Amino acid sequence: MELDALRKDCARKQKKGLPFILTSVPIWTGILCVHLTGLPIVTQNLLTFCCAAPLVPIAFLVSKLIGVDFQGKDNPLTKLGLIFTVNQIVYLLIAMWVYNAMPEKMLMVFAMIFGAHLMPYSWLYLSKSYFAFSIVVPLLSLIVGLMFPPFVLAAVMIGVEILFCILLCLEVRSLKHDNAK
Repeated sequence: MELDALRKDCARKQKKGLPFILTSVPIWTGILCVHLTGLPIVTQNLLTFCCAAPLVPIAFLVSKLIGVDFQGKDNPLTKLGLIFTVNQIVYLLIAMWVYNAMPEKMLMVFAMIFGAHLMPYSWLYLSKSYFAFSIVVPLLSLIVGLMFPPFVLAAVMIGVEILFCILLCLEVRSLKHDNAK
């Protein structure tokens, strides 16, 4: 199978990673709840990491609910998608450094890393949404994170993720229409 055919197959069977993006909405909601508490910022930041930790198991459950082949063993590019996900863990070391050096800006850096890690998926899933959000999220996170308290950024991220989910659903729907032709 040629590369573009593998990418289209991966996009179709993985529904362009929709389980992960859908899962990010409740995760960012949990992060918002954490940052609305009166806890010290370092505790809020620690709980932010805790909120993000169950991403993969929850995305797995969501994939079952929406009919996504989570592992996609028949397509070698699925492993590449996993590498893109695991790669984000390396970048989280930056957020962990900020956690100590500038705790009040940790959520901003966390959101920027989240957004920037979306770029390779734009190639994998042939997705304009991933490309756009990989640029918009880090820039928006920087602007909001510099101007407002962390809870505002978390609220903005919920809205951004909901919009991202809607756009991805439209892209997935267009894949179905393309296959029907």
